[in-house]
Amino acid sequence: MRIPLLLASLVALSGATRPPNKSCKAHPSNADWPSADDWARLNKALDGRLIKPTPPAAACHPGQPGHDPKRCAEVKKAWETTEFHCGNPVSVLLDQFTNYTCLPDAAYPCTGDGYPAYVINATTARHIKLGVDFARQKNVRLVVKGTGHDYLGRSVAPGALSIWTHNLKDITYHPGKFRLSGSKKEIRGNAITLGAGVQMYEAYAAADKHKQAVVGGHGTTVGIVGYITGAGHSPLGPRYGMAADNVLEMVVVTPGGKIVAVNEDQNRDLFWAMRGGGGSTFGVVVSVTLRTHPTPQVTGAGFIAFTDPKHHTIKDELLAYLSSQVPVLMDKGLSGYVFLSAGMSLPDGTTVPGVPPTFAGAFGTVLVQDAADREAAIMRAFKPLNDTIQERWPGKVNLIVLPKHYNTFWEWHKENHDAGRGGGSTYVASRMLAGDELKGNNTKFMSALKEVFKANERFDIFMVGGKGVANARPRGGSDAVNPAWRKAAVMGMSRVFFPPFNKTAEKDAIKLMNDAFEPMRQLDRRSGSYMNEAFVFEKNWQQSFWGDNYPRLLKIKRAVDPANALWCQTCVGSEGWAQKQDGQLCRVDGRD
Repeated sequence: MRIPLLLASLVALSGATRPPNKSCKAHPSNADWPSADDWARLNKALDGRLIKPTPPAAACHPGQPGHDPKRCAEVKKAWETTEFHCGNPVSVLLDQFTNYTCLPDAAYPCTGDGYPAYVINATTARHIKLGVDFARQKNVRLVVKGTGHDYLGRSVAPGALSIWTHNLKDITYHPGKFRLSGSKKEIRGNAITLGAGVQMYEAYAAADKHKQAVVGGHGTTVGIVGYITGAGHSPLGPRYGMAADNVLEMVVVTPGGKIVAVNEDQNRDLFWAMRGGGGSTFGVVVSVTLRTHPTPQVTGAGFIAFTDPKHHTIKDELLAYLSSQVPVLMDKGLSGYVFLSAGMSLPDGTTVPGVPPTFAGAFGTVLVQDAADREAAIMRAFKPLNDTIQERWPGKVNLIVLPKHYNTFWEWHKENHDAGRGGGSTYVASRMLAGDELKGNNTKFMSALKEVFKANERFDIFMVGGKGVANARPRGGSDAVNPAWRKAAVMGMSRVFFPPFNKTAEKDAIKLMNDAFEPMRQLDRRSGSYMNEAFVFEKNWQQSFWGDNYPRLLKIKRAVDPANALWCQTCVGSEGWAQKQDGQLCRVDGRD
């Protein structure tokens, strides 16, 4: 829910405080908010690492600290990048989750009301512990931000204490074996320990120095912890499973303030839950140790199959055919990302000779690992597609495939990663799909696809499931990864956009996304959604995000966090609380 801007301004101007509400977390507008002396003592204990944040776009607003027109121009430009939001203590990827309280535009108001009240710039486990203990003891709302690269708004909250783990950047490589903390057990194979602030590109680069690769995502600035705790799909997944399946150990600060190692020999419930059960829920991660794999040689390709959108019959036939070929390409060893459209333009700044400004069909980036004949392997995989296209739609449909060989996975990622965009207002929805839903006579899928196109001109298909995910053997025997992943070949995703400060448009966008995506859900009601790229208003989200794992996850959450020190929307155990219009987090289950 949004904080009414007029109400927020009146409260700020009056300086009024309300009596404490025992059923709510302490809030800056309430009398139970910690005193200035309390915050000063915390800052001293933290060696001066407590930040009272300035709104990220303050440079664009007269009267705000740091107002600077020259700096504002830089912020406006950077606002559309993921790097800006990742590197700021409070800023997050999508504007709606901060209630638009400070956009880089002087035409809009700017306050800090949508952001945390204080931030701990954590660089040690001790810093995290101090923050967790303070929030629990003072009943202050607690959030955790690594990068803010989040589609569900889980790493920001108004009037909260935020633990910013971005600068926990330690990386240690373990050649040959890894010994579990608190145990004599040694796990054979190479491993790497990553601090909670390590981002995807840093993990890839570090592993590559040792001719290794980690199972990681396509976005270069994504934080390793949020990604892994949500399960973590990857173009290496069809070979090595989900990122969570490759975790050997984590170091965690529990909601009770204990610094513990979690692995298959100790704190087993936490070890199970934190691999797929979601971040900011069961504890704050300090570091994670992953199994590494010999880096594959990669042959990648950008491709596009296109026709004129005005050729309505051909367009529909082409989309049906291309969709049916995705699992076929995966059976040939390809993974990657395919984007379907009934009519769209190439991404900004992208030109391909022979491709019209607007087209219907599919484009994407794919790869094959350790193919002896390199580029020929890619061309051989696409040859049946090209043969069919030339036979069925001669002169009306074209296929372009541009293969390139890379010596390591890191080299491929550097050239082909998803740079992403920051800022703006977007909701996404996703669904895991089995290959059978795409193959052959896929009329039900095509019917669902046409509905999805009502929300957005593009539908993404991530070729990240299959045998490696289905047959994964995580340490300890299992983890909390959504069971739907084990049956999925691909993940499909769509998104909807809407303008800022327009509640009607946002409400319409939410309804459009929910309604347009429902036929995709109906393809297999037993499947689910990927919690890191999910619709924040997903109905029955417990089942959709975790399936039959949810009851056990909820039991663990209640055991390790009885005081509800950690809370985020659509996270395990969040049902008993809700954020009110004024930003307060309060119980809705009738308990004090």
